[in-house]
Amino acid sequence: MFKQRLASIWPAMSGSSLEPHKEALKLLTHSAIDHINQGDLARWLAAYDSLPELTDVQWLKHQQAISVKSTSQVSAQLTEALKALQPWRKGPFLLDDVYVDAEWRSDYKWQRLQEHLPELQNRTILDVGCGNGYYMFRMAEEQPRLLLGVEPGLLQNVQFWAIEKYVQSGAVVLPLRVQELPVNMCCFDVVFSMGILYHRKSPMAHLEQLKNLLSSGGTLVLETLVVDGDENTCLVPVGRYAQMRNVWFLPSPDMLCIWLQKIGFKNMQVVDVSVTTTAEQRGTEWMQFHSLPQFLSADEQLTTEGHPPPKRVIITCQK
Repeated sequence: MFKQRLASIWPAMSGSSLEPHKEALKLLTHSAIDHINQGDLARWLAAYDSLPELTDVQWLKHQQAISVKSTSQVSAQLTEALKALQPWRKGPFLLDDVYVDAEWRSDYKWQRLQEHLPELQNRTILDVGCGNGYYMFRMAEEQPRLLLGVEPGLLQNVQFWAIEKYVQSGAVVLPLRVQELPVNMCCFDVVFSMGILYHRKSPMAHLEQLKNLLSSGGTLVLETLVVDGDENTCLVPVGRYAQMRNVWFLPSPDMLCIWLQKIGFKNMQVVDVSVTTTAEQRGTEWMQFHSLPQFLSADEQLTTEGHPPPKRVIITCQK
C-alpha cells in the first residue's frame, strides 16, 4: 500500500528542482518500504481502510484546526477509524463534527510562526520529521509548487493519509529519515526543521545537512528547545530532559545563531522565543499517555529532573 500511495509523487517531481534526484529518492523510499517492520502496521492500515467516504467535502481555512466539512452523516464510523490511529500527537483536526484533540495544540506554534514565514507560494518545500503533517497542511494553504515531508514513523504516515483523504492538499510524506536523503540535494527553496535538532547527537551535522538540502538563497525555518543564557550557554542533560531520553543539546538562542553562522547560514533572525505551557501540550482522549503536566514540577517552574522548563525558539536564516 505504501508504494501505491506514493505513486503520484514521482511524476509530480518532473520539471521541478527535485527531478535530478527523483530516481534516487524512489529507490531509497522503496528500499525503506521493503524493510518495514512495525508490528501494528496491519492494524493501522485496517483503520485507514475503514475510513468512510465523505460527500461534498470542503476544506475550510480554519484558524485553529485543520478543518473539512461535508454533507455525510458518518461521525460514528469516522470517530472509530480515527481513534484506532491513536495516539495523535499533532493537531487539532476537525473532520465534519469529529474533533481530534491532539496532544499538541500545533496551531499555537503556527500562529507564532505565521507572520514570519518566507514566501511559500510556488516554492519547493521540505518538512523534516513532519509527523502527521499538521504543519504541511498549513503550508499547503499557501499553494507551494511541491510540498514534501519525511517521517519514519509509520503511524504518523497513516495519520497523514487519513487527513489527506479528505483535505487533498497535494502534499506527500515519504517514510524516510532525513539522514537517508541523498547528500547535497540543494533543491529546496524552504526547509522546515521543527522539534528535531535537540534529538540529534550531532546538532552541527544536522544543520549542515539542512543547508545541503537548500538551494542557493533558500530559507531554513528552525524550531528547537533552548535555554536562557549568552553565546556560551548550552545545557547537555545528564539522563532525561522532561522525561525524554533522547535530548542531547539545548543551546541558548545566541549560541544557536553562532552554530548557524559557523555552518554558513546568514541573516539569522530570532522570530520567537516561548515557554511551552500545559495549555499547548497535554494529554487528551486522543493521546492518553503522560504529557507535559506530568513532566513538570508542581509549580511548573522546573522539569521533574530539575532543569528549566521547555522553552522553544524559532529562527529563520538563509543559505
